[in-house]
Amino acid sequence: MAAATVGSVVESFDWNVYAVLAPYFAADLFGHGKGGLGGLLGAYAGFAVGFVARPVGSYLIGRLSDTRGRRFALTLGMSVIAAASLGIAVVPDQRSIGAWAAVLAVAARVVQGLAFGGEAPSVAAYVTETAPPRHRFAFSSVSYGGIILGSLLSYGVLALLLHTLGKDGVTHGGWRWAFVVAALLGLAAVWVRRAAPESAEFHRARRERGQADRGRARGPAGPPPFARVLRDHRRAVLTVFLNTLGGTVGYYFALVYLPQYAAAYGVVDKEEATSFMTVVLAVVLATMLLTGAAADRIGLLPVARVGFALPVLLVPLLLTALRQGWLPFQAVAVLLGMLVATVLGTLNVFTGLLFPTEVRALGLGVVNATTIAAFGGTFPLLAEWLRDHHHLGLIPGYVTLCTAGPALGLVTALRVPSFAAAVGEPGVQSLDGQVPSESG
Repeated sequence: MAAATVGSVVESFDWNVYAVLAPYFAADLFGHGKGGLGGLLGAYAGFAVGFVARPVGSYLIGRLSDTRGRRFALTLGMSVIAAASLGIAVVPDQRSIGAWAAVLAVAARVVQGLAFGGEAPSVAAYVTETAPPRHRFAFSSVSYGGIILGSLLSYGVLALLLHTLGKDGVTHGGWRWAFVVAALLGLAAVWVRRAAPESAEFHRARRERGQADRGRARGPAGPPPFARVLRDHRRAVLTVFLNTLGGTVGYYFALVYLPQYAAAYGVVDKEEATSFMTVVLAVVLATMLLTGAAADRIGLLPVARVGFALPVLLVPLLLTALRQGWLPFQAVAVLLGMLVATVLGTLNVFTGLLFPTEVRALGLGVVNATTIAAFGGTFPLLAEWLRDHHHLGLIPGYVTLCTAGPALGLVTALRVPSFAAAVGEPGVQSLDGQVPSESG
């Protein structure tokens, strides 16, 4: 649990500290202009580009996780993350090397994207395979809660830098200290993970796979691994897409971009809103832990049916109340965070149960990373572009549409026999007591 959670903390901190500090280092690394890669839009473009590498990393590290082991993949990915964070901390500014500053910063983000692409699915696979059955959703909420802790830490570091250095000090180089912290946290995570035990379920699956390979006559090569995932686990792939769509858009809107959104409507000062996000994230973490505990106590399905439906109903109402001044920013931010938490609290094990052990990290990772790259990583850039073109009013509809994904994903998940059997849906076990595969 420590190995899974500490990596989630570092992943989230490293990734989100870039987003929350983008307004402060944009001039140093991306220039002052408004066109091309200049200014804040350029910094957010760098944020989005890093996501493009995630699907590639999910495939490469996911294959290593499914063949070499969860611990190997988790340690490798975290080592790369720490090195890339240090690279951002020391990259010279544009006054020293011109446009190369932006190139090097984006290159470091791409390297991080490769590592992050394999991090989340390896954690989900590891927790799914090692959590005690009676407490698996509590373990899921704790491990995924590391992402919230990392986000909380990123806002906390920003608040500390603003308090000690002031806004001008952070803008003129003080932001680099946050990436130094990120690198040191990554090294600590590597040390923890090197001592973590391998998943017993992974060892068992590898032995069984080796016996099957030795007993099978050599024939023509089959399709590539991910092609087999798409062929044999179509409903699982669709479910991961839908759940990730709602989770990633909800996360990046409610927990990352919301201060910018509220400030654009003039309902709150951006710095004040950003500082308050530490309170929001603490509430989100508590809600996630309660969600996981409730799923273990009364079952996943009742918790998911309520928790996945509420965002679709309440998100448009809360954003209308924010714009019209019916509710203060603080109340809306807390409520939106709690809605996101009901989806994230069970996500690691929810999605991990959809795939068999031998393709769990690969199948989960590529779909998850591709969806995050397409919809989550581009969200701040999309929102900033809409604001610049006076279309910020389109954001509530877009966010509401995406938050319907998990509710639809619950329907498709229950069509996966192994998942339905694992969460207690009756009538899906075969007569010999074995859980049938999706293709079967």
